[in-house]
Amino acid sequence: MKRTRIIDVLNSSKVGDKLVVKGWVRAFRSNRFVQLNDGSTIKNLQAVVDFEQIDSELLKRITTASSVSLSGTLVESQGAGQAVELQVESLEILGDANPDDVQKTVMQPKKHSLDFLREQAHLRFRTNTFGAVFRIRHGVSFAIHKFFNDRGFFNLHTPILTGSDAEGAGEMFHVTNFDLGNIPKNEAGEVDFEQDFFGKQVNLTVSGQLEAELGALALGQVYTFGPTFRAENSNTSRHLAEFWMVEPEVAFNDLEDNMNLTEDFLKYICRYILDNFKDDLQFLNDRDAEEQKSKPEAERNALSLIERLEFVVNNNFERITYTRAIEILRNSKPYKKKKFKYPVEWGTDLQSEHERFLVEKEFNKPVIITDYPAAFKAFYMRQNDDGKTVAAMDVLFPGIGEIVGGSQREERMDILLEKCKAFNIPEDHIWWYLETRKFGTVPHAGFGLGFERMVMFVTGMSNIRDVIPFPRTPQNAEF
Repeated sequence: MKRTRIIDVLNSSKVGDKLVVKGWVRAFRSNRFVQLNDGSTIKNLQAVVDFEQIDSELLKRITTASSVSLSGTLVESQGAGQAVELQVESLEILGDANPDDVQKTVMQPKKHSLDFLREQAHLRFRTNTFGAVFRIRHGVSFAIHKFFNDRGFFNLHTPILTGSDAEGAGEMFHVTNFDLGNIPKNEAGEVDFEQDFFGKQVNLTVSGQLEAELGALALGQVYTFGPTFRAENSNTSRHLAEFWMVEPEVAFNDLEDNMNLTEDFLKYICRYILDNFKDDLQFLNDRDAEEQKSKPEAERNALSLIERLEFVVNNNFERITYTRAIEILRNSKPYKKKKFKYPVEWGTDLQSEHERFLVEKEFNKPVIITDYPAAFKAFYMRQNDDGKTVAAMDVLFPGIGEIVGGSQREERMDILLEKCKAFNIPEDHIWWYLETRKFGTVPHAGFGLGFERMVMFVTGMSNIRDVIPFPRTPQNAEF
């Protein structure tokens, strides 16, 4: 008989159905009641074993984390907590689990710290928390692809190995085929990259944006969804060395179009998770509520996890300029009472505390800030007529601050060349990018969403290492 997933048993099977289920034992009580989970849902299926019919030696092998195949009939549950249960008629042990070994792992049925769970990333999928997180991570990924596909975007796979630095960050991982014990040098004593595999210095990409622009200027509207890398020696809860980025680019769009697309996109993701992952979301909502109790009052989220998602879906995003944001912050009570840790001055970048004040206190809705000073924004952002600001935008969410950054791109060749000089970007490094401005240049715009940042928002997890299966951080490339 074909296996039935537990989510299908709970959602569509009927009393009296003959079933085969397979999964991992979460608990085995009274030598009779098995709590079985197969990963398809956060909910367990209760199976009732008749110990008079099942070999006692088999029953002794049923332990937490062991895997079993159970055949039987679905019946109405006689106990509280579930509507139906499986009356087991035959049982097969698929894989044993030594109880002594289980006691040393995250599969031990007790509460564990997130630090301990990270040390056993190969097993943490088995816990309720991480089962919920990674099912929702899949949901966010699927929603992203569906949103763009349904709107006629084309998915573009941009290079992971690149010779350019899209952000000008300089914190890139170098890729080489050299024997590190015998690196060739040129006459000047410098590394001779002409002898390397690609004949030039190559790095892991920090962004697919520049290449996505090339696609958009022919295909009209494209998006990338791929891994990106930063060699930033940071151990904060918001940094990874390897993470995923979503970067749409649209020809003929201006900044206003870009904001409209971004707002629709973010609302769509939140709505999709609210509609399709109710059980996992409710579990994480309850978990988040408990976490909030342990925080100082000033750091607690005013809204529950589910309320934060509804907050995004149900509100039109407030749109203000950077200059207006500075005015609001300088006139705010926290500023006047010197509660802000970081300065608020025109020409300085906004910090998370400023962003959260605007979202959670001033407007009580998501906020899009536009027209930032050119001095701290990337070279490719379109210069405004005032000569001081660029057509950039950041989207701010409750509890997290910036979630998306984007801009209208600089399509005018003469100004783009000036920007390259100002940012010390050699023209020969991005000649191909510049050439698109020679052949039918058009206004165009796009944005970048850090995928893990979005998953953090919809799951309520506070550390980015807990929303990616195997985090890559300084001194850590395990698994």
